[in-house]
Amino acid sequence: MTRMLIVGPPGAGKGTQASRITSVYGIPDISTGDIFRANIKNETPLGQQVKAIVDAGDYVPDSLTNQLVTDRLNEDDAKDGFLLDGYPRTLEQVKYLDDLLASKGQELAAVIQLVADQDEIVARLTKRAQEQGRADDSEEAIRHRQEVYLRETSPLIDVYRERGLLVEVDGLGGMDDVAARIRSALAERGILPLEGAGEPVA
Repeated sequence: MTRMLIVGPPGAGKGTQASRITSVYGIPDISTGDIFRANIKNETPLGQQVKAIVDAGDYVPDSLTNQLVTDRLNEDDAKDGFLLDGYPRTLEQVKYLDDLLASKGQELAAVIQLVADQDEIVARLTKRAQEQGRADDSEEAIRHRQEVYLRETSPLIDVYRERGLLVEVDGLGGMDDVAARIRSALAERGILPLEGAGEPVA
C-alpha cells in the first residue's frame, strides 16, 4: 500500500529514479505527461480535449488534469499503490488529490524530493545540450525552467513538509547512489521494497 509522489527540478534525474522506485516497490509510475500522451494517442474523449488545448499552446486546466489522474488511479494496477510524477502541480490539485484519496480511505505515505544545486544542474544540462547540438537549450533557457519549477513547486513542497511527508534526497551523483539514498530514506519511514523485486538495469 505504498502511495508516493516524486518531485525534483528538470535535470535532476527524476524519470530515471521513478522507474527504479516503481520496480523496487512494485507500484506503477504514473506520469501526467504519459497520461496525456496515452489519451491523445488513443483518441479518448478526454484526450481529444487535451490535444485541442495543447495544440492551441494553452495549459491543461486543473479540472481536466484531475479527471485524467482520477481515471488512471482507478485502474487495477494502482489499487495497492502508485508513484505520481508531475502531479499535483498546484495547491488546488493538492486538495483534489487529498479528497480523492480520502474518499477511498487512502493517504500518501511519502513525497520524495530530489534536491540538487541549481548551478550543478545548469552545468550538467548545458554540457548535455552542447554534446547533443541543441542550440535552443541555452543556459538562459535552462535557468528559466529551473526558476519556473521552484516558483511552482515551492508552495506544494511547503505543504507536504508541514505534514511530515517530505523525504529530501540528494539528487546529485551516480544513478545507483541516488537510488540507494532513496531506498534508505524510505526505509527509515518503514517503507520497504517489495520482496524479491529487482531493479532495471541502468
